[in-house]
Amino acid sequence: MHMKANRRLRTPVILAAALAATLTASCSDHRVVPSPTPTTTARPFPSPRPVPARPSADWRDAPVTPGNWTWAMEGNISVARFAGNALVLQCDRNAGTVTLLREAAGLRDGAAGGQVPITVMTTSLTRGLTGAARSLPAPTIAVTLPARDGLLDAMAFSRGRFAIETAGLAPLYVPSWPEVSRVIEDCR
Repeated sequence: MHMKANRRLRTPVILAAALAATLTASCSDHRVVPSPTPTTTARPFPSPRPVPARPSADWRDAPVTPGNWTWAMEGNISVARFAGNALVLQCDRNAGTVTLLREAAGLRDGAAGGQVPITVMTTSLTRGLTGAARSLPAPTIAVTLPARDGLLDAMAFSRGRFAIETAGLAPLYVPSWPEVSRVIEDCR
């Protein structure tokens, strides 16, 4: 009988131990590790091509034409020159006029000796003019204005720059420096 009693005791103890082990395992910080996801090699997107800058429709956003203004008295004439002779302002005090001379070395054939449209643009005023093509001493387009013309004041006081567009030539975006005002004031 002793063996029967031992067996009866052993079975509940084994069951209790198994139950305790199951409860302990289920109550512990058990973490489920997800199965690994298949990895794919990501292909990099091609870099976008740089878009070339579009020329601005507004002349005030265009880069200033490289060059500097100089001023000098040449005989009795007050003269301001931009970028050598790209643009010249001359005062004829006796006549009371200021002449704008636009270098025209690159002007298309056929314009020499004729009338050439020029547009002067400032921050406050835009005006179309007609220039006369000259070939001596160098190819130029000349426009003569009365010294008190409001366009000259607009050029002198334009915010930072003004523009000169001449048919057949690249536009000039010229800084509005004191040399411009000097020539105008010398004529008044």
